[in-house]
Amino acid sequence: MHMADAFLSPAVGGGMWALAVSAGGYSLRKSRETLAESSRIVSLTGVSAAFIFAAQMINFTIPGTGSSGHISGALFLTILLGPYLSFLAMATILLIQAFFFADGGILALGSNLMNMAFFMNFLAYPLIFKRMRRRSDSRKNLFTASVLTAVAGLQFGSLGVVAETFFSGRVTLPYGTFLILMQSVHLAIGLIEGLITAVLVGYLFSQAPDLFERSSQMNRSSGRGEKLVPLLGAAALLTGTVLSLFASELPDGLEWSLENVTVRMKTGLGNNLHNAAEWLQARLSFLPDYGARSGGIGPATGTVLSGIVGVLLTLAAISLFLFLARGLRKKGSSAGDI
Repeated sequence: MHMADAFLSPAVGGGMWALAVSAGGYSLRKSRETLAESSRIVSLTGVSAAFIFAAQMINFTIPGTGSSGHISGALFLTILLGPYLSFLAMATILLIQAFFFADGGILALGSNLMNMAFFMNFLAYPLIFKRMRRRSDSRKNLFTASVLTAVAGLQFGSLGVVAETFFSGRVTLPYGTFLILMQSVHLAIGLIEGLITAVLVGYLFSQAPDLFERSSQMNRSSGRGEKLVPLLGAAALLTGTVLSLFASELPDGLEWSLENVTVRMKTGLGNNLHNAAEWLQARLSFLPDYGARSGGIGPATGTVLSGIVGVLLTLAAISLFLFLARGLRKKGSSAGDI
């Protein structure tokens, strides 16, 4: 569901950037108390984000459509970390993908973050998953809640893609057909992501049931789930370097939807902001398309290299950011006590 810059106007792209930055700032403020209490949550967030970066490299085939999809991972991160740390982790993943792997546009980064994370974290998760959890923490209930939440979150996100494209006005296409295609293919992707998330959550429940206690969000910063850190770290490297080699080469849900409608770019809509974003991405993306467009290396080598680099970059970036945020919180608290 990574949008390209070409479909967004500067006004819509800039507006979505503003919303994403605001949501990120709010998430950081809500997370600081958790971060200040313990460094363990930083490690868990780092390896979880690295694992989702690797998992997003794996496109799975949607039977009978000629399309593929990949998990967004936002639901898994939200169940494990809560919505605020999850949003910050997803922001880090999408930023690294856009700037260093040319996956999703730079102008479209705000839209991609809202579509792939915000709707899942702050709409689908509280409206469905949290409400269902209040009834029961049984594995069956967690399984059902995961599937329903994943489907709803991706439906919100795919609707967002269509709305942002429509209000940008840079292309002409049959928006009714585009909406039906986007909703239908992401219904299938949501079902698969829900099933994958349910399996992962079920396994984590068996390994660290204390993560799923109905206690306050602040208690996530304790020693709970400490043994999951090396497990998720190993899973991130394995997924990024081995499993990613088996990714489907079929177009993803958004690309497939656009291929099945007549798309015409409107004339006279070139602008300096799009050119600047394209120039910047071309200079920074040293492994575009996860090595597929990198000269001098084979596709398999490029994929493995991208998996290693992406996992390590994500782990380092989110860990450094959260450690700095944690230090600022502790410094601010100490100053307030004087």
